[in-house]
Amino acid sequence: MRIAIMQPYLFPYIGYFQLINAVDKFVLLDDVNFINKGWINRNKLLINGKASTFTVPLEKASQNKFIKDILIASDANWKGKLLKSIELAYKKAPYFGQIYTLVERILYSNYKTISELVHQSISILTNYLEIKTNIIATSEVYETAELKGAEKIIAICLKESASHYINPEGGKELYNKDFFLEKGLKLSFLKPHLVAYPQFKNEFVPGLSILDVMMFNNLETLRKQVYDYELVA
Repeated sequence: MRIAIMQPYLFPYIGYFQLINAVDKFVLLDDVNFINKGWINRNKLLINGKASTFTVPLEKASQNKFIKDILIASDANWKGKLLKSIELAYKKAPYFGQIYTLVERILYSNYKTISELVHQSISILTNYLEIKTNIIATSEVYETAELKGAEKIIAICLKESASHYINPEGGKELYNKDFFLEKGLKLSFLKPHLVAYPQFKNEFVPGLSILDVMMFNNLETLRKQVYDYELVA
């Protein structure tokens, strides 16, 4: 059993989906503190050839609250505004119609918290990408809210009887391989291969939301991209 554990990010970049694709179970870590100006409720789209940040407004967001407890703002006008921004930015993109419909379905689905919105969005997008990984939130089944860092990760892995934990390569400084091995867990890091693709006639802008990648690439190409990574020790 391979497992990965990440905070819930809104429409994250393709490396996040490569990580989901690399494991049998993907856990959304939502019983940890919210991070202001992080990627939980915002991301970047291509607008007029440049990376532009969009944000889902939240109700009394605080770094003293768990992600799972952060409500989305009650004024729903942001949904129409975000969809309009996406339409203006991508209406001439080759796969605009089908991706816009997916985003519209996500934004008008049933949720109250940012964690629920992200969970819903990732489930719908992974289904489109034909990724079969089981996705679950920590707040749904685990009792690990009091644990921190590697101890929390290992507790979840052991509860799932996992043998292999995979983390983004940026976490190499956070986790000790020997500490995981003592618990019977192999530790690997995912190194994404991020390839350029046509974005209209603009110079390529990397690191944008998965929505940008999906607007410009057909499903066959997207499927190849979610497998385009390597696991390193």
